[in-house]
Amino acid sequence: MVQIKTPEQIAKMREAGLVVAAIHAATHEAAVPGATTRDLDEVARKVIADHGAKSNFLGYGGFPATICTSVNEVVVHGIPDEKTVLKDGDIISIDAGAIVDGWHGDAAYTAFVGTGHAPELVELSRVTEESMWAGIAAMKPGNRLVDISKAIETYIKRQPRPAVGDHSLGRYGIIEDYGGHGIGTEMHMDPHLLNYVSRKRGKGPKLVPGLCLAIEPMVSLGTPQTEVLKDDWTVITTDGTWSSHWEHSIALTEEGPLVLTAVDGGKAKLAELGVVAAPDPLA
Repeated sequence: MVQIKTPEQIAKMREAGLVVAAIHAATHEAAVPGATTRDLDEVARKVIADHGAKSNFLGYGGFPATICTSVNEVVVHGIPDEKTVLKDGDIISIDAGAIVDGWHGDAAYTAFVGTGHAPELVELSRVTEESMWAGIAAMKPGNRLVDISKAIETYIKRQPRPAVGDHSLGRYGIIEDYGGHGIGTEMHMDPHLLNYVSRKRGKGPKLVPGLCLAIEPMVSLGTPQTEVLKDDWTVITTDGTWSSHWEHSIALTEEGPLVLTAVDGGKAKLAELGVVAAPDPLA
């Protein structure tokens, strides 16, 4: 069942979203060569504690950490540890969440560690992030869930892959086994949101004010196929190609989408796409 929120409940989710934004800012600053992924987890723990919030990742289904740290070929659900030391040239996707008064926030971003990243990696992250924003822009009253999926998929498929010399690298891989979701009093709720169109899934529910979604495309430089490692959490691409993951939590209101986990509520980025973001209830 899809949970519809009141304006007051959306305001609480905005509080949780701003804690997630603070986690992102702090971990981004800490994601430097020589840092371990456990170091980043400790940074996230402190931010959550400083805001008087709770972690919605720690203990979720037995997950042992506060954030997911997914490096290079790891797509999602990487477990922070002391053995994974970040190196110059790595990319890392950091997925974080928080709970405020029982309401959840959830978002992810891809960061570049150090310098000297190949253009194809920079473009991979850009395409993944921009496809997320295309999906957010499609979150309009009267649209269907599939319109978000279509916007994400269409954006990715229209992007040319950067060539290496005279060799074109072909299309990107849209990860098939993972996607977005509803969010509210739980981190993962109905509806499940694919990052591509599936005839088997139909059009999905109509988008109405009060609906809150986490929109999160995951894209690789190769295959869309993944496998889970023996720790039962870490998801990698089956061909070892590197991947990117971007996510925001969004509330649909009578006045448009509000990006709960963006500091400005998504105002600047949505304006570039011709979409007016909803007013911030905490402003």
